[in-house]
Amino acid sequence: MRSEHPKPERPQRDVDFSGPSRHGHATGEHSVTVSHGMKPMVPFRVCVLTLFPAMFPGPLGHSLAGRAQAEGRWSLETVDIRVDDAPFGGGPGMVLRADVVDAALQATRRPEIPFVYLTPRGQVLTQARIRALSERNGLVVLCGRFEGVDQRVLERHGAEELSIGDYVLSGGEPAAMVLVDAIIRLLPGVVGHAESLREESFERGLLEYPHYTRPQVWAGQAVPEVLISGHHQRVAAWRQAASEAITRERRPDLWIRYQEGRV
Repeated sequence: MRSEHPKPERPQRDVDFSGPSRHGHATGEHSVTVSHGMKPMVPFRVCVLTLFPAMFPGPLGHSLAGRAQAEGRWSLETVDIRVDDAPFGGGPGMVLRADVVDAALQATRRPEIPFVYLTPRGQVLTQARIRALSERNGLVVLCGRFEGVDQRVLERHGAEELSIGDYVLSGGEPAAMVLVDAIIRLLPGVVGHAESLREESFERGLLEYPHYTRPQVWAGQAVPEVLISGHHQRVAAWRQAASEAITRERRPDLWIRYQEGRV
């Protein structure tokens, strides 16, 4: 099978492996297709294992991530895994088979590269974890579908199970895009003003303060006077107070952790 990416065009290699028959089909070879970036030497390598490789790069081919990929700051591979089977013990839906996922991992993953499985039961993704992942050499992401993945292959390869929130998607592909986008923007040189990253929500344990720009008065509402005062210390104090107020109101859990960290 062929993975289609809008740009840039990528040479491909096929990794074939055999496994048991599925739903009465004759036993044969199940093809894994890997599409490679044009530049072989890149600082950060992303490999996505998915049933729907045509979904990628999707939004990752645009804006900051797309430009960073074109500049060779990161590369994207997609591995097409196309075999699932009914779960032992009964129940609805299908489960991605351990032998299929294992073969894909054996063909694409280096031991030092983190392996993440995106699932609603995983630990909730945090900015701190994203920053830690961005400091590695790459990432292998497994996108779940149907009822999930055979637990044995996750344990065999030491998968880190992560969730992007307390809700359920139709598959792990949108979650993978969220994870990869959050990581890529932290890579060196991707964001032009590194200082802006330090001011964002969660980087200091707080939600980010509100932003304002021209016109100074709009729809009868004026920009807070302190922001146009030119007094940098007063501006910094206002932003800190605003961040604390928003965090205390909207994310009591973050506020408690922030307070504990200040003790």
